[in-house]
Amino acid sequence: MVWASGCLSERPRPGPPALQIVFDQTSVHSPDTLTGQIYVSDPDGLDSVWLTVDSAHAAADVFLQTSYGSSFSLRVGSGRSTGQRVPVQLRARDLLGFQGTLDTSVVVAP
Repeated sequence: MVWASGCLSERPRPGPPALQIVFDQTSVHSPDTLTGQIYVSDPDGLDSVWLTVDSAHAAADVFLQTSYGSSFSLRVGSGRSTGQRVPVQLRARDLLGFQGTLDTSVVVAP
């Protein structure tokens, strides 16, 4: 007797959510407000989404949705010099526990 196992067909394997940020501007002043849109998707369903700009945070619980999009407006603090980069981080976790992270930045203008 021979036993065999395996997938009968190819299917996408689970992975972290896909992340995208679109900024309304690529430079800011200090202090200022950074605005834009975020997009997150995952075929397994999303759990939570977090956005950090400088030291400002925003979060959303998006239970069971497979895609999420939202505009944002977060404060950039004072005390940054011209040319300095302001960190921006988008994170999301899906229902299977996979987490994706997108790190980027915007520049402080004169």
